[in-house]
Amino acid sequence: MKKLALLGASGHGKVVAEMAILHGWREITFFDDAWPEKNMNGLWPVQGDTNELLSRLAEYDGVVVSIGHCATRWQKHLLLQGAGAPIVSITHPSAVMSPNARLGAGTVVMAGAVVNIDSVLGQSVIINTGARIDHDCKVSDAVHIGPGASISGNVSVGFASWVGVGACVRQGQSIGDQVMVGAGAVVVSDLADGVVVKGNPAKPGDLSGLPSEC
Repeated sequence: MKKLALLGASGHGKVVAEMAILHGWREITFFDDAWPEKNMNGLWPVQGDTNELLSRLAEYDGVVVSIGHCATRWQKHLLLQGAGAPIVSITHPSAVMSPNARLGAGTVVMAGAVVNIDSVLGQSVIINTGARIDHDCKVSDAVHIGPGASISGNVSVGFASWVGVGACVRQGQSIGDQVMVGAGAVVVSDLADGVVVKGNPAKPGDLSGLPSEC
């Protein structure tokens, strides 16, 4: 029996759990720092917090951090990696993955997503439902590409950046580290580290209306 531990009992975690079952994992257990107050996540039990998972790593064939918040996800990923956890990547069966694309440990690619030839996804990346990553892209560690977002060819996305629902990035652009691209934004120029952009064309803005998960 293939046993998978997920750290992060949230709605995002439920999606990862369900696609893990479709991927062939047979037993799913959640861990979350809200335990013991939170003891179920949908269909699955929550059996402890981060420290409990660290003490039980030998029980599991795979571990994934299922937290949407980019910085928190990366922190937990590094903690588990340092403890020797068997961190795995999971791809939904309906995702279209080029055999010449590369996925880092802890990365999840969700239903209907497309990752094309010679694209490289870092560790602990989320490629959410229906997102598209075209050829020769570089998506750095801890990035979250939101549902339905489109990343054209030869785009680089920097560390822990977030690209919102339905956003589009023109070919050849470079997005810096810890950038937030708002839902539906159209990125037609390079973006420096740490900026927040929204609109068409994407321009700097405030955090109003943008999610807090990254």
